[in-house]
Amino acid sequence: MHCVPPILSIGLLLASANVVAQTSVKEVEKSNTNLAVASSAVQMKARPIEIADMASWKSIGTAVVSPNGQWAAWRLAESEGDGNVVVKSLNGTQEYSFSTGQGAGPIEFSADGTWVGFTSHLSKKEQDAAKKAKKPVQTKMTLVDLRNGKSTTIEKVRKFAFANDRGGWLAIHKFAQDASVAGAPSSAVPANSTTNPSSSTSSKVKGADLILKNLQSGSSLNVGNVSEFEFSDQGKYLAYLIDANDRSGNGLVVHALDSGISQVLDDGDVVYEKLLWNEKGTALTVLKGVEDKLYADKLWSVLGFRLNGKDQFTKTLIDPANLKGFPLDMTVSVDAQPRWSQDFSWISFGIKDVKKKQKDEKKENEVEEKVNLVLWHHQDKRLPTQQKVQQESDKKRSSAAVYRLAENQFVRIGDEKLNSVSFPLMGNWALAQDDSEYQRQASMDGRRFSDVYAVSLKTGERRLLKKRANWTFALANDGRHYLHYEDGHFFSIEMETGKQRNLTEGLNTSFVNLEDDHNLVKPPVSPFGWSTDSRYVLLSDGWDIWKMPVDGGKAIAITEDGKREQVRYQRRFVLDPNEKGIDLSKPQYFSAYGEWTKKAGLLQMDVNGKVKRLGWDAVAYRRLMKAEKAEVLVWSRETSNLAPDLYVSNAQMSNPRRLTDLQSQEKNYTMGGASVLVDYIGTDGKKLQGALFLPANYEQGKSYPTLVYIYEKLSQGLNSYTAPIVGGGGFNRAYYTSHGYAVFNPDITYRLNDPGVSAKESVLPALQAAIATGIVDAKRVGLQGHSWGGYQTAYLVTQTDAFKAASAGAALTNMISMYSLVYKNSGSTNQAIFESSQGRFLGTYNDHWEAYVRNSPVFFAKNVTTPLLMLQNDADGAVDYTQGVEYFNTLRRAGKDVIMLEYPGENHGLVKKPNQKDYMQRMKEFFDHHLMGKAAPEWMKQGVAWLKMEEHLKERASLVIAPEVKSDSKAETKVEGANLKEEIKQK
Repeated sequence: MHCVPPILSIGLLLASANVVAQTSVKEVEKSNTNLAVASSAVQMKARPIEIADMASWKSIGTAVVSPNGQWAAWRLAESEGDGNVVVKSLNGTQEYSFSTGQGAGPIEFSADGTWVGFTSHLSKKEQDAAKKAKKPVQTKMTLVDLRNGKSTTIEKVRKFAFANDRGGWLAIHKFAQDASVAGAPSSAVPANSTTNPSSSTSSKVKGADLILKNLQSGSSLNVGNVSEFEFSDQGKYLAYLIDANDRSGNGLVVHALDSGISQVLDDGDVVYEKLLWNEKGTALTVLKGVEDKLYADKLWSVLGFRLNGKDQFTKTLIDPANLKGFPLDMTVSVDAQPRWSQDFSWISFGIKDVKKKQKDEKKENEVEEKVNLVLWHHQDKRLPTQQKVQQESDKKRSSAAVYRLAENQFVRIGDEKLNSVSFPLMGNWALAQDDSEYQRQASMDGRRFSDVYAVSLKTGERRLLKKRANWTFALANDGRHYLHYEDGHFFSIEMETGKQRNLTEGLNTSFVNLEDDHNLVKPPVSPFGWSTDSRYVLLSDGWDIWKMPVDGGKAIAITEDGKREQVRYQRRFVLDPNEKGIDLSKPQYFSAYGEWTKKAGLLQMDVNGKVKRLGWDAVAYRRLMKAEKAEVLVWSRETSNLAPDLYVSNAQMSNPRRLTDLQSQEKNYTMGGASVLVDYIGTDGKKLQGALFLPANYEQGKSYPTLVYIYEKLSQGLNSYTAPIVGGGGFNRAYYTSHGYAVFNPDITYRLNDPGVSAKESVLPALQAAIATGIVDAKRVGLQGHSWGGYQTAYLVTQTDAFKAASAGAALTNMISMYSLVYKNSGSTNQAIFESSQGRFLGTYNDHWEAYVRNSPVFFAKNVTTPLLMLQNDADGAVDYTQGVEYFNTLRRAGKDVIMLEYPGENHGLVKKPNQKDYMQRMKEFFDHHLMGKAAPEWMKQGVAWLKMEEHLKERASLVIAPEVKSDSKAETKVEGANLKEEIKQK
């Protein structure tokens, strides 16, 4: 039920003479009528795309830009096959392409931009063979010298990193000889990953070769038995941990890159884990574990090292055995990362219970029968099923603590109840939350509250700041304030005194998220966050950007045209993944989105707070990257029928240059055309919109079979591109528009207590408005939805005969029987989903019986006249299997035309490629029969007997073979959307 379809992330903008603009039902943009040449205008005899074609469809994965802004690199991979890494000059013509097999992985440039490294894999064919032979599948690394394009491949690499700010050094961490389980894929980890592949409580040795390579001289230093490594931020030092088979030589070593001198900071017959430098590369922390015969687990301590001179480090040992006040039968947690404070006054870490060894009293050859029981109790704060799902995270849960260096003092910050703790970068107060009093109720109604405390990092004293808080946001970097939301207003609350200041009082706007129609009390519009200097908070009222001084002063409206022009400045692009807040001393970039035009743009805010809209057009953007040391931007642009290629420009986005050509993949296929914006009035008289996507080879004056695809609000995807690839939900817009269907995505809004009725009140007026354009053939309209969209589909066919056929995937069908079942993927109850999430009910069905009944499809099954294709898998962990069975049997008993597909072992969405393709093909055949008039296949006419299913599936395997593409120089150019304005007026 929570499988939300991809929603367009709209950002910056570029005007282009080749953009296909969206076409409004009210007005066709005159400036864009010359831009509507369909992408299917090619010099080949194009044909519709088939499922077999999708396996080789390429898309851009990881993309990065070099720090100096001279190069960009990206992964270009087939959806089911191998890929390449492409490296391209941003101010020249050089371009290199390297085969990287099947798999993802990091791409990283050296600090000076002269080298690039990336992981590569075996080809899909080689991986399949290796897995079949139960051989390890490990990644490799490719290193490219960008001065000449020469590449070197290093085998069996699990992690690599260039020295920060120093382009001349590269560290390569190899796989240990037994590092990968036979047949299981192993992948290299990006240098900036917060997850170290070696970190584990396992006693297995993790050490392997580490190669430190001087890229300028070509010399190398090889160190054996390394389990972890990290460069300091400035790239002056390389720290690494030794983990040998007999623990001989185990220790922490720091190598100075300038002098070439290595020094052992700590060693012994122990284990080291969780190595981490501080932000500036002047201090590091690590965990040190020892075996104790009394305990089942290792006993851990914390080591802190601080640079106190040229290549000299001062050591701090935090050993529970020698710390006054450290709880008995507890140890330092190996599952919590220790960190230095920014001012070096304290080190934070976690503590947890340590288990003593249990004596095994079982005698040899004795077979003992044990009780196997799960006990459900009404006072449980979490259901046993939820505890089972969360047991691994529960095992790793720890309580927060700090060690104060000057006082040699242990201070406990958290405990079993106060288990959510946020530390500032510096300061004397931590922000902690205790939800224990509210967990049980939250597990039922979904409304989450907590008591908020300020905890002194000097004494451990706890001060209650807020009781039963619903919305608590981040702590400022300096630890002096935290951001709180309550009753429609944002407050800055002083940690030390509890004094609060209303940041939004008296402003002629609201910070309540008025678009959120769930059963929640005045939810806020999400804030952008704190400034790095902790002086300001950047907020959004849903339209404009506001800069709020924390210590007093007038609120500043950064933008003033958002609400006036109905433009939403929705999100800030995070250009530095390691940032600590919003650095207002640097330009900031925000996305801009036209609520009713669906146009998109980029807003640039300079260091003085002045803003400039860099573009505005019927285009969507998903990516924005900036070179660290140059005014160079790399970004992607797309429309409904233009693929999301990468572009490079200056910081003002002027004179852009296209870097990629994903669009060329379409040249052999008939692909969908322009998108049309449809206005209508929906639930409770609200103005709503829908996105109507034209079929391939659209001809004016002609109506087309149309599929209505529903979820919640979807019109924001008007200018989004859909790649023709196989997925878990069975429906793909590009697949259907390629085959001559129009596709319509209407918005749905909701009234509390009536999710199904609201869908009816939104979708049916939307359909009438779409039909009024003349594009949609009213007699050939199908309906499709998955998960929540599947529920609405199952409901709508009980309320209308407007659809000639419908397909409902993973649909909940009986609100009453579903309400108290378990959402198996999380282990929690569905009650919370019904009351505060998508269900939008005001309470239980005991209190709102009629509402639950009138919104349940199963109770209106007798009204169904629409042929229905259902998907319900037996292992669905979101919508229970019984929901599909109950609805199917009710429809079957009523003599309705219904087919249900079940893929054994599959969850809420299909994962296995053969199943995905089979479902996609069957859905297409179903709609082709009912909407296109094609002959129904035998499985639709009479089903398939259980004993004949294997033979049936073998016969159908050939259906995914794609037809041959033939050349035809006489192919015609189709113009889509250019004259729709006049046609729609006439309609």
